[in-house]
Formats: sequence, structure tokens, C-alpha cells
Amino acid sequence: MTFDEIYCMFQPKIYRYLTNLTSEADAADLTQTVFLKVSQAFGDFRGEASLSTWIYRIATNTAHDHAASSTVKQNRLEKMADDASVDEHPDLDSAGTDHEYIRREMNACIRGVVEQLPENYRTVLLLSDFEELSNAEIASVLQISIDTVKIRLHRGRTALKKALECQCTFYHDERSNLMCDRKSE
Repeated sequence: MTFDEIYCMFQPKIYRYLTNLTSEADAADLTQTVFLKVSQAFGDFRGEASLSTWIYRIATNTAHDHAASSTVKQNRLEKMADDASVDEHPDLDSAGTDHEYIRREMNACIRGVVEQLPENYRTVLLLSDFEELSNAEIASVLQISIDTVKIRLHRGRTALKKALECQCTFYHDERSNLMCDRKSE
């Protein structure tokens, strides 16, 4: 497999993963950093893990290095506050924009709750539920045991459920889609 094929296959997945793990603002640069590292180390790849596991490990380490050297969390909170600006609201006279706006708000709400989780839970949840990696692949990416992955997934999902129940009100819309609104503080 050539680097170009690897890049085409994994770039969208790694970008999505890094967007969820860090922020959309940082994800593009971090994705490029990941693939620069992949291209530089590809000749040394021994196949001890699957290619996807190896790339996700590089992405995870890159995100952790980035978080350690910056104030990413503060920037994300400021971005979320900017996203909630009244100027950003769509024209509600357009057909379908109500539903789209509520959906975007719901996604921002849930993303905000996920971002508040401890990093070890958030990372495992993102790899499992968003990137659809198996427990064994997650263990390999994070270099932890499968039992630790299972424990973190259970605790992370429990913490996420509790946080969502505290911060969100859930309901079904007219199309029977599950929706949520942030609870007023």
C-alpha cells in the first residue's frame, strides 16, 4: 500500500477523531502533523499492530502532545461561547432551518458534555463509539490492557449518561427523532 492510498483511506477518519479529541480549529493542523509522522516512519512500520491501530496511536500521541503544550481546553470553551452568539443564529423563516438549528445546537451540547469528561474516558469513548475500533484495537492504540479499556468504556459511558441527564432535557420531535436542549442553569 502506498502512502497516498493510506492518506486517502485514513485522513477523513483521523481528522474526525482529532476534531472530537481536540477541537475543529486544531484538527486540520494536527491531522497534517499525524500524516507527516506517518510518512516519515512508514518505512519503519513493522506490522506488529494493524495499520489503522498504528495510525490512531500516532494521532492519539500527537493530540496528547498538543494538549500538554497549549491551553486547548480554554480555547474550546471560548469557541463554544462564540458559537452560541446571537449573530450566528440562522434565518428561522427558511423551511427546515428550525430543525437544522436545533440539531446543530444538540450536537454542540453533546460535544460540550463529551469534552468535559476526563481525558482517559473521552479518548476511549471516541475510539470506540465514533471511530468504531474494537476493544483490542483501542488497547493497542492507547497501550493499555483490554480490561482497562472495558473499565474506562463503562465508566466513561456512565459519566456521560449522568452528565447528559444533568445538563440536557431530552424529547422526541415531530419526526420522532431524539432531540435535546440544554437545561437552564
